[in-house]
Amino acid sequence: MQHVPLLINGQFIPSTTSQFIEVTNPANNSVIAQCPCATDAELAAAVASAKQAFLTWKEVPVPERARVMMRYQQLLKEQHDEIATILSQETGKTFADAKGDVWRGIEVVEQAMNVPALMMGETAENVARGIDTYSYIQPLGVCLGITPFNFPAMIPLWMFPLAVACGNTFILKPSEQDPLTPMKLAELFIQAGAPAGVLNVVHGGKDQVNYLLNDADIRAVSFVGSVPVGQHIYKTATDNMKRAQCFAGAKNHSVIMPDANKQQVLNNLVGASVGAAGQRCMAISVAVFVGQAKEWIDELAGMISKVTPGIWDDAESGFGPLISPQAKQKVLALIAEGKAQGAKCLVDGSTFSLAGYEQGNWVGPTVFSEVKTHMSIYQQEIFGPVLCCMVVDTLDEAIALVNNNPYGNGTSIFTSSGGAARKYQHEIEVGQVGINVPIPVPLPFFSFTGWKNSFYGDLHAYGKQAIRFYTETKTITARWFDEEANAHSGAGEQPNMTINLR
Repeated sequence: MQHVPLLINGQFIPSTTSQFIEVTNPANNSVIAQCPCATDAELAAAVASAKQAFLTWKEVPVPERARVMMRYQQLLKEQHDEIATILSQETGKTFADAKGDVWRGIEVVEQAMNVPALMMGETAENVARGIDTYSYIQPLGVCLGITPFNFPAMIPLWMFPLAVACGNTFILKPSEQDPLTPMKLAELFIQAGAPAGVLNVVHGGKDQVNYLLNDADIRAVSFVGSVPVGQHIYKTATDNMKRAQCFAGAKNHSVIMPDANKQQVLNNLVGASVGAAGQRCMAISVAVFVGQAKEWIDELAGMISKVTPGIWDDAESGFGPLISPQAKQKVLALIAEGKAQGAKCLVDGSTFSLAGYEQGNWVGPTVFSEVKTHMSIYQQEIFGPVLCCMVVDTLDEAIALVNNNPYGNGTSIFTSSGGAARKYQHEIEVGQVGINVPIPVPLPFFSFTGWKNSFYGDLHAYGKQAIRFYTETKTITARWFDEEANAHSGAGEQPNMTINLR
């Protein structure tokens, strides 16, 4: 049985704890590893290591920190398939999906390579007579990242590369459900030349998180996960005078106008709704059909019904199992509630089982029509392969529907009308908007910008906002006197102004 180690002060060490959490293969629930719940002494050692390393790491020139990121992204690319294999085995994701998870993280590391330009300050000469003002961007100190199960490569790589490139040190607390992928990322980071203590990795559950949130030496906290946990982490962190960015729940709508390209719409909605078993915070879980577009619902349901779940290394698998039996039971309960509350179940995946893997956390693709806003399947984030279809008469009604939802992570509109697209992007109260793009996750030189109950904090992940989140700005106002300049040119002598023209 593999025991997941801790990374403290540059060393991968076994935990001395007596409490472990089983890491299982979601396809059959066999145990593949034991994840430790780090002791208080181990957590304290990780913080102390990061605090000590910060004293020297912050003094490393910015170009040298960028070169560590260059070496790191090269190692990630060289071992892309190996990382994806580990990720698939502990999450159940298909191999293609796992490779995408890793690649989106690599893109953020590439952005971290650009940190010298991102950390440039500002300057203004002669703000007053003989006075100049300029600013520097400097690191905060020890930062903490708490990451979820659904993207065990991408989301850790959202966090520590940018924080470390800015000159901070970092403590990563990955999900206890799939810690093997983050440990592989940490192993490669050490190989890339990161000094001891710059990155530390600890494991555990809520007790370990609460310990770290209350540690006075941690300056900033980044979290991705569910709403109640995100609210708790944001409040606890800010009560302890820490910066916090907490990405929480979502209920993402896609609005389909009748003038859209039907085949493009249907093809995009299939993958955006049930791909990755719906376990994506940017998955489209609600399709809003405007006017005559409602006639496409049955055809969409037929296409989704043909998507077959399967194991990670089967090229025919449409998506994999859910992460845990608890996640499966939650999804099944919501499907049952949708039926009981009057939604029409066009495709029912609640009884799906994969031959030879009957003990896995399987739920087949599921589609509901005639969904209303009071229903549980609409109000709650299902986080499973379930699509809710709704019908409205006008674009204004669609905008009102989306804006009345408490979440604001992502949304999209499919249309051939520039006017409709412009109206939607301007009036919609959602942080990330796609126009004929189903899942509008921005590339890392922009920021991931959820709104409303999808985000607690001020500065978002990656892009320029992440640089501001992980740094402080120091502003200097300077004045130098002419007498001092004259004194340094020679005691009482005029400087020689002769010019040799030969």
